[in-house]
Amino acid sequence: MRWRQRRGSAILTDYRLRKAPKEPNKKRTGYVIAAGTLLLCSMAYAQTAEDAFGVWLNPENKSHTEFYSCGGGLCAKIVKNVDGQNTDDKNPDAAKKNRPIVGLVIMQGAKKSGPNKWSGTLYNRADGKSYSGTLTVKSKTAVELSGCVAAVFCKTTAFTRVK
Repeated sequence: MRWRQRRGSAILTDYRLRKAPKEPNKKRTGYVIAAGTLLLCSMAYAQTAEDAFGVWLNPENKSHTEFYSCGGGLCAKIVKNVDGQNTDDKNPDAAKKNRPIVGLVIMQGAKKSGPNKWSGTLYNRADGKSYSGTLTVKSKTAVELSGCVAAVFCKTTAFTRVK
């Protein structure tokens, strides 16, 4: 307790009983609102495996690859080729060496392996071999296609959406 002087008279004040009214913390309120808004926006723009469907540009050879739904999974075929390889001439199977590149299926039977990921078998027309592969949706305009040998040696290519 403390004595204080007020206009000529002494007043005994107990500061322990008196509490100042608590004002809302404006800075904290702003952070809560910003975090909530960010959470709602990120949920609205979260990438899903279905965002992979469409036509994508391969930056390595400028070909266009279409990812489409097939048999409950995902398949991919080359729909435009500009690098001069017109037939599947690198294929070790002689019966397949004359297949045209345009229309060549390079991924088939891929199944969802995560909220934004597909896993299946990839065909590489550059060497005529098949690999274990994954397609990961990074955004509405970007996907990554990875092919692996024995899950150790992997190569990843980032594709961008054409349409």
